[in-house]
Amino acid sequence: MTENQRQPKPPLWEKLKPKARQMRHTPTKAEQLLWQKLRSRQVNGFKFRRQHAIDRLIVDFYCPEAGLVIEVDGPIRAGFIEEDAFRQEYLEHLDLRVLRFTNDQVLREIYSVICQIHQALQPTHLPSP
Repeated sequence: MTENQRQPKPPLWEKLKPKARQMRHTPTKAEQLLWQKLRSRQVNGFKFRRQHAIDRLIVDFYCPEAGLVIEVDGPIRAGFIEEDAFRQEYLEHLDLRVLRFTNDQVLREIYSVICQIHQALQPTHLPSP
């Protein structure tokens, strides 16, 4: 699936855009920490976007070049296991790979998290052009 096919349609984008903007302005501590490590092409030279709309979803971090979504789940997500599984299945249906980390993992084991992301960005793990 191409990048353009993953973009929300204009009427839907008008609804998602304010929510994505709000989420970018009010990140969790874990999202803030991870963004500091991902921004400015710090991991393998790949560009990441934060709170990015893909079709009808807003994902925490997205690397279009690698087709990689990173989700950071806080304690509130524990009650949304089915919804998160549906989101992941839907994103994978769009030919995207999804890495999930808990807030705790990001805050306590940031270097391990970055190593896992680095691994996912290795040429052998990237989708074929």
